[in-house]
Amino acid sequence: MTAVVMGEVLVDLVWRTGAEAVAPVPGGSPANVALGLHRLGRPVRLATCWGQDPPGALVGDYLRGTGLPVARAESASGRTTLALAYVDDRTGAATYDFLAAWDPLALPVPAEATLLHTGSLAVVVEPGAGRVLEACRAMQARPAGAVSVDLNVRPGVQPDREAYRAAAERIAGAADVVKASDEDLAWLYPGVPPVTAAGTLLALGPRLVVVTRGGDGATGLVHGEEVSVPAPPVSVVDTIGAGDAFQAALLAGLLRRQADGSHRVVLPGTRGRLERLLTQAVTAGALACTRLGAQPPTRAELADTLGGA
Repeated sequence: MTAVVMGEVLVDLVWRTGAEAVAPVPGGSPANVALGLHRLGRPVRLATCWGQDPPGALVGDYLRGTGLPVARAESASGRTTLALAYVDDRTGAATYDFLAAWDPLALPVPAEATLLHTGSLAVVVEPGAGRVLEACRAMQARPAGAVSVDLNVRPGVQPDREAYRAAAERIAGAADVVKASDEDLAWLYPGVPPVTAAGTLLALGPRLVVVTRGGDGATGLVHGEEVSVPAPPVSVVDTIGAGDAFQAALLAGLLRRQADGSHRVVLPGTRGRLERLLTQAVTAGALACTRLGAQPPTRAELADTLGGA
């Protein structure tokens, strides 16, 4: 095991415009990223918690069916997070509201982990967010440790913009890689161009900040370099999980196998490598948009698509 993805698993109550019923779908951004890494053939474990309630039973059954290794922490409240996802049938875009509980009693990181990824509700909903921040700082203190964060801003769980921005900047300061969408950055830094806002985050300590721009592709910033790539055109079914598929492919590209058999994060050292990394990630995100729900591509699917590009 090389990568630990730490964060919430939840049940999306998917409400599609024109539909008469709301469908419960297990997911959650960190869980989707962990599944994406698993499908891309990277050694990964999901560190999460869920409650002893009907949504929790659905989550447990789902995770067992994925084959994803899971470390389940005890939940202080015994509740499972619920998200109401409104999906526009015309565009496939989703907006969210949350009934959030993120209260793991402990979040240990195994000694053999070299990458810790987190994000979304887990970095802003207390008391869990404080424990996640501690874990990130501990991972960065390891000689070969690296931390990745997807801000995945959800104002529904913290509508106070200044408080949310403070939480985002704290976790960015404990990360090596940060991803945010242009919409995330527009909400956190209103009136500031996304790349400028990304530069603000880069100055806090990360070595790579990536901005996703939906159908317009993505931009990566390292100190002294900025690279943008387009997204491949696809027929969008919905956008649920697209950012998580992007994130998983980004991490898969950063994790390089070492002589001892472990995988460690190696940041792109050239403009060409950063461009290839971003192209892999936007392609994975585009593939996820062609499917209903959060379904990241497998390693074979991504390789086939990239090979035909």
